[in-house]
Amino acid sequence: MGRLDGKVAVTTAAAQGIGRATAETFAREGARVIATDINVEKLKELEAIPGIEIRKLDVTDNEAIKALAAEIGHVDILFNCAGFVFHGTILETTEKDFDFSMNLNMKSMFNMIKAFLPKMIEKKSGSIVNMASVCSSLKGSGSRCIYGTTKAAIIGMSKSVACDFIKDGIRCNCIAPGTVDTPSLRERMGQMGDPEKGMEFFMRRQPTGRLGTAQEVANIALFLASDEASFVTGTEYKVDGGWSI
Repeated sequence: MGRLDGKVAVTTAAAQGIGRATAETFAREGARVIATDINVEKLKELEAIPGIEIRKLDVTDNEAIKALAAEIGHVDILFNCAGFVFHGTILETTEKDFDFSMNLNMKSMFNMIKAFLPKMIEKKSGSIVNMASVCSSLKGSGSRCIYGTTKAAIIGMSKSVACDFIKDGIRCNCIAPGTVDTPSLRERMGQMGDPEKGMEFFMRRQPTGRLGTAQEVANIALFLASDEASFVTGTEYKVDGGWSI
């Protein structure tokens, strides 16, 4: 018996990192997983995994989101993971940077929830899990102005959805990771010019002395998606190795 037997889950940013680990974990636990990403080539690597179906999805395209929701119908679990880390202070953030980050990090989740929530309400059951960050309303971080702003907005929206639809059997929570070893993080390390110094930079803020893993975050997503968390809603779960202490 899997912890998600009989459930249907839609996940975004499933091609790599936390999104991929979560899609794989949901499938192992018995869910039918519709794994989406804009990167179809990477996404195809999931096709061989039992329980996973792949769909190309640009989460900044609301018409594509609506079409996916119409195709799939009811879902039990919605895992919103797509996001982008913009590096810069408020003075280094242009209006274009602001709009891109807000559209990808926050507005995409707004549109995904609006598309899939009504049928969850019809069934009087559903778990929405949104990817936030410790870098948000929970903690400031250098040169993460617009990123932290978008993630703070996700926490606020998650709590609002939880409050508004609790009587309809809907739970909405978010996960706030710290520094997690993903392809995205490795790419940012490379962009710093010296990957070793980049690793040193990120390690300095880790009290545990190591980075988190995508699987450790996926484990929390699994708990929040499952019936084991049936009394949990409107929360932000920190998975940060003590960074925010």
